[in-house]
Amino acid sequence: MAHPSLPVNRAALLAGTAAVLGLLTACGNGGTASPPQHVSGTAAPASGEPSGGTAASTSTAPGDGAAQGRTAPGSSPATTRSGGTTASTGTGTSGGAVGRCHTSQLKASVGRNDPGAGQENFPVVLTNVSGHTCTVRGYPGAAFVDAAGKQLGPDPKREAGTPATVTLKPGRSAWAGLTFSNPGVSGAKTATPAALIVTPPDERDHLTVPWKAGPVPVGGNASSVFLTVLSPGTAP
Repeated sequence: MAHPSLPVNRAALLAGTAAVLGLLTACGNGGTASPPQHVSGTAAPASGEPSGGTAASTSTAPGDGAAQGRTAPGSSPATTRSGGTTASTGTGTSGGAVGRCHTSQLKASVGRNDPGAGQENFPVVLTNVSGHTCTVRGYPGAAFVDAAGKQLGPDPKREAGTPATVTLKPGRSAWAGLTFSNPGVSGAKTATPAALIVTPPDERDHLTVPWKAGPVPVGGNASSVFLTVLSPGTAP
């Protein structure tokens, strides 16, 4: 029996094979693919950073230390006053949440030196001068400055300690120890500051306290100054 359609089928088969080979040649030799599709939306945040958050300032985490950033010395001056009353560790009387103390709510002072074993030991006191209860926790920031506001020596180091929240009712205080080796014993390079600037925990604005205690170490041997965590009251 005759097969009149055979040439047509063979031609179709050859044409199909040529088309497939042409497609494979385009894919293997840099043929042009369809353009990528753009998807609407924003990129995910970088790993470890919460969405919408900002980079942390200095090296401290909220609640366990002080923000070390400081504005130019001279703002929010505080008068010096040693002593004070014991801080309350209870909650506020309003029954609501008690927020942290801001710089504008506090006054800084430096208490009397309590030397011992070649060490100079000063309580740095923060007193709540506002009409509202607030809290402090961790380490204050501090630095010695000259009359022009230039810092003398490095920032104080932190003594090991466990931060605890101290609740300050109006008029109550918390203190941190500021210690350094007596320069006459250590042989450290010294300078006489005009003031000590104090930054409350987690704040950036500072308070200025006139420094009346003479030379402090600013370089050389045993020149480090140390700060302790804040505790209730005005002195050990």
